[in-house]
Amino acid sequence: MQAMGEAVVSRAVAHLASLAAQPSHGDLDAAARCRALSEPVPEHGTTLEPLLDLLFDDLIPRSFTTAGPGYLAYIPGGGVYPAALADFIADTTNRFTGIRAAAPALVQLEATALDWLRDWMQFPATTRGLFTTGGSMATFNAILCARERHLGVDIRRGTMYTSSQAHHCVEKSAKLAGVAHDRVRLIPVDAQHRMRVDALVDAVAADRAAGLTPFMVVSSAGTTNTGAVDPLDAIADVAAREGLWHHVDGAYGACFHLVPDLRPLLAGLPRADSLTLDPHKGMFLPYGTGALLVRDGEALRAVHASTAGYLPENQSEFYDPAQYGPDLSRGFPGLRVWLTLKMFGAARYRAALAEKRALAVWAADQVAAIPGIVLDAAPQLSLFAFHVQAQDLATENAATHAVIDAVTARGKVMLTGCMVDGRALARVCVLSFRTRRAEVELAVTQLREETARIRVAMGLSEGPS
Repeated sequence: MQAMGEAVVSRAVAHLASLAAQPSHGDLDAAARCRALSEPVPEHGTTLEPLLDLLFDDLIPRSFTTAGPGYLAYIPGGGVYPAALADFIADTTNRFTGIRAAAPALVQLEATALDWLRDWMQFPATTRGLFTTGGSMATFNAILCARERHLGVDIRRGTMYTSSQAHHCVEKSAKLAGVAHDRVRLIPVDAQHRMRVDALVDAVAADRAAGLTPFMVVSSAGTTNTGAVDPLDAIADVAAREGLWHHVDGAYGACFHLVPDLRPLLAGLPRADSLTLDPHKGMFLPYGTGALLVRDGEALRAVHASTAGYLPENQSEFYDPAQYGPDLSRGFPGLRVWLTLKMFGAARYRAALAEKRALAVWAADQVAAIPGIVLDAAPQLSLFAFHVQAQDLATENAATHAVIDAVTARGKVMLTGCMVDGRALARVCVLSFRTRRAEVELAVTQLREETARIRVAMGLSEGPS
């Protein structure tokens, strides 16, 4: 065991140490390799070393380098090393944390970590939560709470509301929770891609007039496409007036609330009835670390608490995961959060998040000054979006995609794009703890160079300005 562990750690540390030199993504044309990996279960085992070679030398490189400093695509995270140690401890000790009675002290660590998140988000002491695999499952559980609280068994009459720029998991989670797609209203957005409060008010009134039951609104604290933060305070006012459950999807942006100076960017967030967070984004933890906070913890417990002859009697003094979430058998995700925060401390997190915000603001100013670039969405948090200007939309879209592909192909920075109202936008998101000023400067330089080159090649410019 000792030798195998040392072999794995050696390969893992070497991999992390080489991240800055690795391409921003590997060879993704892996169809033939994937077919070769489809094989019968081996009758006899093999040694560890060749399997490590296969993973680290062949398979892992065939992917996005999501942990790399140049990963500005989607919403980066990074994966801090103490979280990996926490998972190793959790997996080797293999304690059961689905119910408190089986590991009360370990479950308390998870409860403490959730309390830390609660306090950072300025939620009240009545709040309870759970760690999930990500934002999708957090959103699903929030919709369940709202549905049970406001609709009971009369689900079909219920209507819910979210922005046209909301994450796709909102509609998907609603469907899983029994709220059909024709009862989910997509509210239009303003010029900053934020939910229009007037349109929300009109939609709620129209549904009430039609004899339906509005029960929930889902706002965004940082959308995936443009990083837009909906007017959370104004939406909270509407929710209070109309008797709606207000859920905030803060998977990307809520962690910026850790920084007191940045809290005005998320004004109204602490008023939410429930909140999605993704520590695998804003806290740089490994993928699979999501969280949900519910202001009235009893609403979360009412959805999930259950008993059986083989389970200990429910108690209410201490946190018990099975009473607040859908799983009985589960991993121990709270240990990742607890161990990492104990080792790093809150001050380092605040400094890192403030730095990422400042880097994004600086980069957006620089990119907006590039000839031929139009900034469509300034960084409300640490993400901004832009496109290449041309004489028509089709040409603009082609040029924007070409710039994204050209910068990414250079191998040091990875960008992605999105479609908003038929327009292709390029996106830059600064959120990995490994991304510093040097990587952001390189991204700006390469965007400037590739935009000039592509504009010339497409006849959009006579040459770089």
